[in-house]
Amino acid sequence: MNKKLKKNKNINQTSFYFEDYLETNKKNKIFKKKKNFQDRIYLLFFLFFSLILIFSIKIVHISLIDKNFYNLEKQNSKFYLSRRDIVDRNGTLISRNINTFHAAIDPKSVKDKKNLLIKLRLNFPYLSINEIKKKLNGDKYFRLKKRIDQKEKDKLWSLGERGIKFEPFQARMYTHGNLFSHILGQVDYDNYGISGIEKYFDKELKNKNLISKPLELTLDINIQYLISKELNKAITTFNATGGGALLMDVDSGDVISLVSLPNYNINHRSTIIDTKYINKITKGVYELGSIFKTFTIALALDHNLVEANTIIQNIPRKFKCSIHEITDIKEHPKNLSVEEILVRSSNVGSVILAKKIGEERYKNFIKKTKITKNPEIELEEVGVPHRLNWDKCKLETISFGHGITTTPLQATALYATMINGGRLITPSLIKNRKKQEKNVLISKDTSDQLKKILRKVVSSENGTASLADMSGYYVGGKTGTAESYGDKKNRINTFISIFPSIKPKYTLFVMLENPKINKDLIYSYRGVKTKAPYNTSGWNSVYVAGKIIEKIGPILAINNEEFTDQYVVEKIN
Repeated sequence: MNKKLKKNKNINQTSFYFEDYLETNKKNKIFKKKKNFQDRIYLLFFLFFSLILIFSIKIVHISLIDKNFYNLEKQNSKFYLSRRDIVDRNGTLISRNINTFHAAIDPKSVKDKKNLLIKLRLNFPYLSINEIKKKLNGDKYFRLKKRIDQKEKDKLWSLGERGIKFEPFQARMYTHGNLFSHILGQVDYDNYGISGIEKYFDKELKNKNLISKPLELTLDINIQYLISKELNKAITTFNATGGGALLMDVDSGDVISLVSLPNYNINHRSTIIDTKYINKITKGVYELGSIFKTFTIALALDHNLVEANTIIQNIPRKFKCSIHEITDIKEHPKNLSVEEILVRSSNVGSVILAKKIGEERYKNFIKKTKITKNPEIELEEVGVPHRLNWDKCKLETISFGHGITTTPLQATALYATMINGGRLITPSLIKNRKKQEKNVLISKDTSDQLKKILRKVVSSENGTASLADMSGYYVGGKTGTAESYGDKKNRINTFISIFPSIKPKYTLFVMLENPKINKDLIYSYRGVKTKAPYNTSGWNSVYVAGKIIEKIGPILAINNEEFTDQYVVEKIN
């Protein structure tokens, strides 16, 4: 029995120790799990803390460094721009390089070519799918479309095709599309200027030392817009085939606005071969008609052959020169003063004065003005006036603007000379250009007399430009009705105005090609409601010039205090 008890005791003891071991082991495991869990929490906390610390340091760093580093404009100028900006006289941007893309396709990377063609046909119906299909079946990398815009890029990107690649490059962007198409010109895909200002100043615009300094033009965007808008209206109103306008500072020769219509969007790459799109102001060559009578009067006065009030008696209705017969459109009194010859625009009266002047003096005048030579301006698109041959009756016809050609740019610059005191000027599109020595063409006294006579062309009862008489601006000027040289069917109606005529600051040239009489247009002509009796410049180009001056006059006055004082304080009889 003792042996039994002993045996039982041993059994119980063994069982006791076994249970104790299990309990202890269990507690150890729980402790280890808790420890591991705490370690993980500490690790996560450390990681989060580290991330927060890194972001905090980055934020402090960004806030303390030079902010100009993150200025996109400066970054582009310093690191990306390969061509300088072009701005107007007020610093407003009109041309800049931007980052854009060509779209290309790598056929080797396209998995489902048939599916890609379907997507392209649906999203880009203007693309030549058959041509793309041929190239896609080959292995050569090819361009799908050059110079894509952001919208096109997004559409191509959304197709989800690995084979479509985007090639970054710099493209020239023109902020006003059509507005300066005949001045700015364009660049090719390699950023080389191919026309206009872009070509003329190609080297200067790519000069890395000047890349942050924009090329400043004399043009004013607001004035350009207003003149373009009014000229477009006029083309519609008079059913004209085209038109042009030029606004110039008479002292400096700065071109403030140059508009030629029709124009085109220079952001669109297309070949233009129709001659109606030429720059009519700098490249168009015309017989400008009666505006030349001003030069005839100026020569007669400057050589002291007559005075403004000298009466030319017994002016015939017709004047025969060789086989040609020169007449006036309207019948005028037989006796006219010199200034009345210009005010009434008498062809025969101009011929009589020209014969007094003589061929030699007129030849010297033409030579000094260079009006029959290539015009000088910062564009390559300039016209070449036809050679002037002094044959029979050439002096007589030139006296009233026939038989001699020039560009509107040169005619406007010469008018500026006529009324700025007689100093020859050279037109320019570049702001703050180097001052040039100005040669004297006519005396200041002659210039002062011309200003008064040109004012009477607008203000006088017998003047041909009454519709341009805008209140407060003291507009003067001269009308011209002629034909395009070599094309008798192409009629040109012009008006060159000056304002304020007391001491002129600006000259404005307006031209309409092939205008028609608007039978529905009612004019307020010297206080009377009437319709146009003739298809002459006095009833269309003059009307348009008046509308333009009415719109741009306040802006010019605000920009020029001296101009404001001149036209507000004084009057001309």
